[in-house]
Amino acid sequence: MAEEQRTAKPARLAKKPYERELLRLQQELVKLQEWVRVEGARLVVVFEGRDAAGKGGAIKRVTDYLNPRIARVAALPTPTERQKTQWYFQRYVEHLPAAGEIVLFDRSWYNRAGVERVMGFCTDEEYWQFLHQCPTFEQMLIEAGILLRKYWFSVSDTEQEQRFRDRLEDPMKRWKLSPMDVESITHWEDYSRAKDEMFVYTDVPQSPWHVVESDDKRRARINMIAHLLSSVPYHEVTPPRIELPPRPDPRGYQRPPRDLQKYVPDHAARLE
Repeated sequence: MAEEQRTAKPARLAKKPYERELLRLQQELVKLQEWVRVEGARLVVVFEGRDAAGKGGAIKRVTDYLNPRIARVAALPTPTERQKTQWYFQRYVEHLPAAGEIVLFDRSWYNRAGVERVMGFCTDEEYWQFLHQCPTFEQMLIEAGILLRKYWFSVSDTEQEQRFRDRLEDPMKRWKLSPMDVESITHWEDYSRAKDEMFVYTDVPQSPWHVVESDDKRRARINMIAHLLSSVPYHEVTPPRIELPPRPDPRGYQRPPRDLQKYVPDHAARLE
């Protein structure tokens, strides 16, 4: 059964209008980035959803033209034994943005309400404590001036399975398919119940969830980026005027002989 009941499925967004609109939106993301930098704003964007729901692809399109010193992706690995003894939110706090930064969480503290809950990686006490603390934690971020946006990428069971099969058959994508991904197929309804319960406690007015229908990756990316841009009160910042100085006259520098250095072989010459 699909995660949500979907009505008539829209046709896949054609490539040309997708690429045209994506480029326009990416130009706006560059403006947003400059506004964040100049204003000293702090923006956190949370990407959540099932395995193969399209989170990674959306993050890649958001960051394509952004400065990695300003906009960075936080994709945390499995917690260490030491981190497991810390306050649950502690290891996420150190990845929050400073003034003038954007952080995109490729999965986030919501792991506890998803994979940890379903796969038994946390206790019932830890799970319920998370649901109790999470809205307060996010309210603290917002009160501190952080702009928090949360996106849930919603994919149907049939589309998820097809994407898993594509990964299995494509050696360039095989690394994306983990044993945990495969196991998630047999826990489809468990993940559905966990997501529904998570929304009950964490889809609150001050930090709501925004659901992105993601069976069509192109539509999902366009819709998500357009919504993010519409939700932040940014404006275009006039960049400082930059002029290239005249190149100075030569002052006698002599380059060392080329045969004293090791050059990369001209592999491209084989293609001509």
